[in-house]
Amino acid sequence: MERFTWECRTKVRSGKGCVREYLEGFVREFAAPDTNIMVGYGGGSVKKNGAYDDVMDVLKGMGYEGRIYEFSGIMSNPTLAKMLEGADFARKNNIGLIIAVGGGSVMDCCKAISVQAKYDGDAWEDFWMQGKPMTHEVLPLGVVVTMPATGSEVNGCAVLTNEETHIKTDRDYAEMNPVFALLDPAYTLTMPVRQMRAGTFDILSHIMETYFSWPVEGNPADDISEGLMRGLIRDFRAALADPQDYQARSNIMWTASLAENRIIKTGKSKDFEAHNMEHQLSAYTNCNHGEGLAVLHPVYYRHIYKDGLGKFVSFAENVWGLRREDFGSDEELALAGIDALADLIREAGLPTTLRELGFGEAEKAMLPEIAKSCFVSGGAFRQLTQEEILEIYNECW
Repeated sequence: MERFTWECRTKVRSGKGCVREYLEGFVREFAAPDTNIMVGYGGGSVKKNGAYDDVMDVLKGMGYEGRIYEFSGIMSNPTLAKMLEGADFARKNNIGLIIAVGGGSVMDCCKAISVQAKYDGDAWEDFWMQGKPMTHEVLPLGVVVTMPATGSEVNGCAVLTNEETHIKTDRDYAEMNPVFALLDPAYTLTMPVRQMRAGTFDILSHIMETYFSWPVEGNPADDISEGLMRGLIRDFRAALADPQDYQARSNIMWTASLAENRIIKTGKSKDFEAHNMEHQLSAYTNCNHGEGLAVLHPVYYRHIYKDGLGKFVSFAENVWGLRREDFGSDEELALAGIDALADLIREAGLPTTLRELGFGEAEKAMLPEIAKSCFVSGGAFRQLTQEEILEIYNECW
């Protein structure tokens, strides 16, 4: 294993009714006296699933009536412009605590707001672009998760899109970890099935992006990842068969957190090249993140499996239950594991090509430019070139 440090300061409470049970205590712990509270969310889904009402009822019951400032309209693939708007909103309204209610996009945007609101410089340039140390005070942020996918509730990672430069990227700072996270699986039962599919595949992608990286040899982080992948595949199928399966949905919600609380990243080089390629696809086209990953992963892995053959063999055996004696070589076994992944994608009803993702001739013409804009992962089994990234895009067509 490589050397590592690990920390996760987020206090997590999970279960039906956890917002009404625990939010008041967290507000009293983290909201500075004589300040106001900002509640960030996207559209109307949080008002349909009950999360908005639960948060507002608790805050009003604490005497925050008139001191709650709502910041709505946070979009999928949150933009730099929206983050800057939110930071200005927080400064003008004496915000002492931000509560993000929603999925990964809402959480990520509110994390970035918490950073910029207390920063005199350009947070995008200094942190997202240059990765400078974050030494200033940030606004405390708590989250109420309504769509499990990104695991953003338990880490300091936030993804932003600069619409002017067409750069979509993330940074992970411990200072951006939410101070608390409330996970009520009941909120997820009203999610559209399409969102559930895409979000659950995003969870699987996060695990695979870490698992398929150095070292190839067996290690505790990968042992955990294999168990998480097996369980997620089981729960994914259960949720597809019955979207109201509370047990499956609660398992998926916690797996999202376990995939991204950094524990499976300990001692791993981490790849995330599939994410790099998808980020730029969505930066240019605003396509669905999880669906884009579903299109890319099998094609990408067929390009690199020989470079990390031992880990792809373990994936086939320990995640999909394939037997070495049924295949003529390790390469055949590894490819069968990738085929099993592709079969799951089709079984789930996720797109398997860029055309199924909604791309047309206009988007196809943009692929060379998009490929040139992609970041290249230093932690991958083999670093891609922009030319090979374009090959992958074309094979996904």
